[in-house]
Amino acid sequence: MRKKVRRGAIKKICEQKGVENIIKTSSRVRKREQGHNMALFPFCKTPADLLYGRKAGVGVKSPHPIFHALGMDRGKVMTDMNVIKAAEPQTPLETPWGDPIVWGDNRKSAKRRAKFAHQGIRTGLLALVVGTYARFVHRFLSSAETHFLPGQMVTYYILTDNPNSLDPPIQLGPNRELKVVPIAELPGWNRLARRRMALLVEAIRNPIGREVDYIFCADIDQEFVAPVGEEILGDLVATLHPELYGMPRNAFPYETEEVSSACVDDDEGDYYYTSELYGGLVFEIHKLALACSLLILQDHDNGVTAKGLEESYLNRYLIDHRPTCVLSPEYSWWDSGLAPEVPVQRIVSLGRQRET
Repeated sequence: MRKKVRRGAIKKICEQKGVENIIKTSSRVRKREQGHNMALFPFCKTPADLLYGRKAGVGVKSPHPIFHALGMDRGKVMTDMNVIKAAEPQTPLETPWGDPIVWGDNRKSAKRRAKFAHQGIRTGLLALVVGTYARFVHRFLSSAETHFLPGQMVTYYILTDNPNSLDPPIQLGPNRELKVVPIAELPGWNRLARRRMALLVEAIRNPIGREVDYIFCADIDQEFVAPVGEEILGDLVATLHPELYGMPRNAFPYETEEVSSACVDDDEGDYYYTSELYGGLVFEIHKLALACSLLILQDHDNGVTAKGLEESYLNRYLIDHRPTCVLSPEYSWWDSGLAPEVPVQRIVSLGRQRET
């Protein structure tokens, strides 16, 4: 009964905003990538230093809420969970609902790259650059120029409160462009986390929605260190959280407070996804961002803050709208005692690196 009441309240607020079809259960039949309409929709729509023999130790972000959620200190979690992870399969290729889990070098990924290689797809890569995060922007963009969808048409969208952070400009290759979208200053991590989904909605509406077919949202404090190709393309794409990959369901730090719109019941959830990278068709990401921003606003008005901030709402949405493409931890990795060994580290978070 509680679940019905909570979901009813979520649906009501979305209906009031004219998006009554956004919140749906995960049982609905999703459109598959094959034969999907790739036309634009009129909206009126973040490898590491350790790879080079050193560790970043930036220390930008706080420890993941899993340590608080489990009531354990970090060292105990690392010891206990590594025992669990040793027994887990390392490279599953499919989700329980039949969609791919992407590992970049396997045959299925090669087929996916071939499928999309010559379709003239336009893809956006969006990152938010505010305050001290400006120091990551050049490394992010220069590494993306080398490794992100090489040979494809890519537009970088940088949402920033300091356009001067892009000086000197990055030299871009053919069919690549950079667009700076000015935003108001957002002091404080909590305020930024509350606003990021709303900023994404606004950016998709203008200009992204009329310019690209796919959009990927990434944290700026990341580096591309190996090829990230067309295998990542899908209707709705999520990335497995590296520290939680292969762990039991009861280790996932979902929101558990019933007063929160991000609350997840004990019998829900297959994976825990990171907010470091997600994306898909522009239309799908507009729906995701709009739904999450409304739920964040609702909780804020009620004096509620989800423990995982926007990542909690992202996971709530992806339980109700299962992704059609799930990226393995190759696409979001950092130096941690909990992160798994992966065949190739493709995208590494510099901000989450373990200090030594």
